Amino acid sequence: MTRNVEKTNPRLTNLIVLLKNTSRENEAMIWREIAGRLETPKRNYAEVNLSKINRYANAGDVIIVPGKVLGSGVIEQSVKIAALNFSESATNKIRDAKGQCMTIEQLIKDNPKGSGVRILR
Repeated sequence: MTRNVEKTNPRLTNLIVLLKNTSRENEAMIWREIAGRLETPKRNYAEVNLSKINRYANAGDVIIVPGKVLGSGVIEQSVKIAALNFSESATNKIRDAKGQCMTIEQLIKDNPKGSGVRILR
């Protein structure tokens, strides 16, 4: 017997629908990929520390994290980061580095084609 469990968080279900629709309308497969990752159980979501973002991102990059950004480490570049959630310390450190924290919904609105966006997990 298999259980089919639906997501109960309305923001998350709406986000998944928005990602799929945007992917279809703009032929941007990056949004389909993010939707697929968010449809998995929450325990599989990415948890990315600032130290990892600092290691793999360049100044001016747009990064998307299909999960939560954690505040461990230092960030030295000014980057735009879109994620499902941010820890409070991560938000403060990103802003101190002149970076920008945004929701995935904001990123879709600003960049529906998904061009130049890098996924970190």
